[in-house]
Amino acid sequence: MNAPETLLTDDHLRAQVKLLGTLLGQVLLQFAGEDVFEAVETLRRGFAELHQQEDQQRRSELMAMIDAMPAAKVELVVRAFSAYFKLVNVAEESFAHRNRRRMLSHGLPLWEGSFDRTVEELKAQGISVNTLQGMVDRLHYAPVFTAHPTEARRRAVMEGMRRVFLICDQLYSPTLGVNDQRELEAQLAAEIQVMWRTDELRSAKLEVRDEVRNGLYYVREALFEAVPKAYYFFEKALRKHYGMNADGVAPIAVPSFIRFGSWIGGDRDGNPFVTADVTEWTVHTQMQEALLEYRARVRSLRQTLTHSRDWCTPSAAFSERLREYEDAFGDQVFRGTAVQLYSREPYRRMAAIMMARLDANLSYVHQCLADVPSFTSHLAYENAAAFLEDLYLVRDSLISHGDRIVATQDLQALIRLVESFGFHLLQLDIRQESTVHTRTVAAVLQQIDPDFDYLAANETDRLQRLSAWIGHIDPIELNDVSFDDEAREALAVFRRMAKLQAEVGDEVFGTYVISMTHSASHVMEVMLLARLVGLCGHTGRDWFCRIQVAPLFETVDDLQRSQAILDQLLSNKIYRGLVAANGNHQEVMLGYSDSCKDGGILASNWNLYQAQLSIIALTQKYGVECRLFHGRGGTVGRGGGPTHDAILSQPPGTVNGEIKFTEQGEMLYYKYSNPETANYEIGMGVTGLLKASATALKKCEVRYPQEYLDWMRDIAAAGETAYRGLIGMEGFIDYFYENTPVSELGTLNIGSRPSHRKKADRSLGSIRAIPWVFGWAQSRHTLPAWYGIGSALKGFIEGQPDGLAHLQAMCREWPFFRALLSNVQMALTKADMEIAEEYAGLCEHPNATAIYRAVADEFDLTVSTVKQVAQIENLLEDNPSLALSISRRRPYMDPINHIQVRLLKRYRSESLWESEQDSWLTPLKRSINAIAAGMRNTG
Repeated sequence: MNAPETLLTDDHLRAQVKLLGTLLGQVLLQFAGEDVFEAVETLRRGFAELHQQEDQQRRSELMAMIDAMPAAKVELVVRAFSAYFKLVNVAEESFAHRNRRRMLSHGLPLWEGSFDRTVEELKAQGISVNTLQGMVDRLHYAPVFTAHPTEARRRAVMEGMRRVFLICDQLYSPTLGVNDQRELEAQLAAEIQVMWRTDELRSAKLEVRDEVRNGLYYVREALFEAVPKAYYFFEKALRKHYGMNADGVAPIAVPSFIRFGSWIGGDRDGNPFVTADVTEWTVHTQMQEALLEYRARVRSLRQTLTHSRDWCTPSAAFSERLREYEDAFGDQVFRGTAVQLYSREPYRRMAAIMMARLDANLSYVHQCLADVPSFTSHLAYENAAAFLEDLYLVRDSLISHGDRIVATQDLQALIRLVESFGFHLLQLDIRQESTVHTRTVAAVLQQIDPDFDYLAANETDRLQRLSAWIGHIDPIELNDVSFDDEAREALAVFRRMAKLQAEVGDEVFGTYVISMTHSASHVMEVMLLARLVGLCGHTGRDWFCRIQVAPLFETVDDLQRSQAILDQLLSNKIYRGLVAANGNHQEVMLGYSDSCKDGGILASNWNLYQAQLSIIALTQKYGVECRLFHGRGGTVGRGGGPTHDAILSQPPGTVNGEIKFTEQGEMLYYKYSNPETANYEIGMGVTGLLKASATALKKCEVRYPQEYLDWMRDIAAAGETAYRGLIGMEGFIDYFYENTPVSELGTLNIGSRPSHRKKADRSLGSIRAIPWVFGWAQSRHTLPAWYGIGSALKGFIEGQPDGLAHLQAMCREWPFFRALLSNVQMALTKADMEIAEEYAGLCEHPNATAIYRAVADEFDLTVSTVKQVAQIENLLEDNPSLALSISRRRPYMDPINHIQVRLLKRYRSESLWESEQDSWLTPLKRSINAIAAGMRNTG
């Protein structure tokens, strides 16, 4: 079916890319010189031609040209390609936004995953008002921002790209005149010139506080606008398809169910720089951001709600609250001659008082951030709920005298923000590795229970002793002097959590995540540490619990053990009492990254699928509500892929109205740097959640044929065998370290967390999952996302009667399998075995050629079998826009990869003087940045 004439086509996008490329070329000519401009053009055209038709002589000429470039020229060439990728990314984002806007403005059928289309589908399925209300009441949508050790963008660069986005948006307005167009093109040229003059590399390594500020950039620039709009579009779709009541409101009320969280400033697993002090600073910095936004919006309301008492009568409840506030705060707010300010304008008067109260809250936060003794004025709001109460009074009063249309504009947007973000802004998760708790608990018990050797005890004895101390009613006194630094810091975190909850509210923290959870005692250890500071325990009459703890199952072995560990926990009377006291709710986190690194993409995906089903079945048996927390990354090898499809591909019955998932640092830029795109992304995620929850709430059980599950079990096992065969090859770890720039990654100043768990440990266990995937992406192997699939599918096809037909049916009918193959196509398309072979030449291990050959053979096999099973002629056939995006980048990507190989050789060469080696480091760092920008999702 052809696209409607009113939609923009790829020709429009090409024209925009061409304009941006032309303007960049002019900047290169002016500031880098004709020599650099010609080199860039020669490489771009040359590698584009080689993709069309191989020519060994031409390839040799291009390689010789790269080899002959001095370091200074290489740096400029790499910067040029990197700048191009940034501009193409903005062009594609702007193009997609303009097309969505055209669909809306021309009344065209909207995209799959839009609120309008999703609600229309729910209505067509016969979902009643009552059923949908029950479904909406259960919704909980919680993306969680995380810092990313391979995220390299500076805020100055992001802000510049935002300006380019806005100019591009204006430039293609249908009402634009010739003179206006020239003026905008001049502004665009100026922005590109500034971009060229701005250094994209950081001069100093990021600290945790810088990462927090980076995360808040997306909240400030995008979420404050996008979140209220998401609710607006949802409510609009409900009114359209389910009708309206007499007062113009849809019969389905939408509560505020979007909750953004963050790990930045709370995730201390392997990051020694995330201390209790940093966590407290993070909480106060986030509070400051929220309060400043609310104050600005209340100030705007003060300017617009200019209703006079002569022309309307506010509600009795509102008038009474205003009188109370005037009596309590009037002298402070309306001093001297300003006593009569807004005397006939009650809403403006209320807004002025609300601003003064928020100012008092801000004053307290500023004192905390300045690390001075903090004083809370009686003027300050006690909490966000008190502020919301005032906003509700204003809204209800406006509605009472016929101003509903006024109440549903800016005021309602502010209400949605406060309901979604509170005063805490982002719910901060705390994460720590299990062995830290084990050592800390051992030290604590050495003090309070010296006859019990915790470290030597078995699991049963550990659980028995932990349960006894958690249920201990009398106060437990500790002497911190005898603890080592690790134990003191671990306890300090819990104490700080208790302090901040008392100060800000329980909602300030999301979940305490225990990474590398291998046993039930790992969870009970955290409960004991929480008990010591008053976050949970027994009062003598009842259990209480003000901490939500989530075990993180991340290796293949842990995923397989997850059900048994949870069974042991929930059958423990003490733990069960704490869960009941905390709303009968359990959160369980599933790790995609380590399981993939550990056992390969198939084993990871299948064990995650199985773990979800078993965890939900178990918690239902115990009558416990379970929320699954998905530790997804940006890449397929770390559980990445489109959020909408990812939610729909979850096992039936495991979503149930709520989902929580990590948004990795590198993906924040692509999803949340512009409010227009952020609104789209939130909508796609929420509608995925709605669709995935619809079946469960209609009480219609979805079952896929048992043979699908049996076949997938066998396919996953075969894929794991193939993957483990590769990583077990002699010299494989050397191959990884020597044919990727992962060793040089630490020089980029792009994250506070070390890339290795243990310094100078060249092992699979030491390397973190993110740099693992990042390194393979840089060298165009992308193997974590696909290795083993070809062998597994081929074995099934050959070993089963009608094997291919069975797989094709699975692809058509089973969202899990279809999403897996769809995501794998993206990784296969971004890989390039010819370029990978060049990187393989960097490895000096005698088995390097054999390893490369194994990778290349499996790649060819995977491409052919995936195409067979998906019944397509070309990869990404069902996603032409992504296919075009990748092909558009290829002529620019390939030269940088070839340049990077040569830079790695020179930088690592022992025959060069150290000063000469160092001259190649900066261009090498820029090449890492450039490839990351070109690949879009790399770690």
